[in-house]
Amino acid sequence: MSGCCGGGTRLIYACSGCSDVGEVADRVGRKLSKDGFGKMACLAGVGAQISGFVESAKGSDENIVIDGCPVACAKKVIEHTGAVSKNYILTEMGLTKGKTEVTNEVIELVCRKINMAGASKEKTKGSGGGCCS
Repeated sequence: MSGCCGGGTRLIYACSGCSDVGEVADRVGRKLSKDGFGKMACLAGVGAQISGFVESAKGSDENIVIDGCPVACAKKVIEHTGAVSKNYILTEMGLTKGKTEVTNEVIELVCRKINMAGASKEKTKGSGGGCCS
């Protein structure tokens, strides 16, 4: 799957923790994937050190990691592979662990924030045409 305008691979890894913000992170990852922002990949496969999953993370042009809270489990799983990632922590975006209602509105808001951050990054890279997110 293409990343943003450059034609590279953008993989999305999301926390699926048991808290409300973990659920939001997972649903945001799935929505971003469905919307074509990147391709959601299996964080559990990477954590289990299954070679194909680890190699995919290492070989991706861009790894997007979405964590619900500052414990940053998803980020740490990807870091163990040696792969580089762009990390988003939902509690740093204004969500509160244990007090965030999981709604479509919250998911849309977080998706917009991640899309905007991706568009800003692409514009600074000089991709020559803006971003296709």
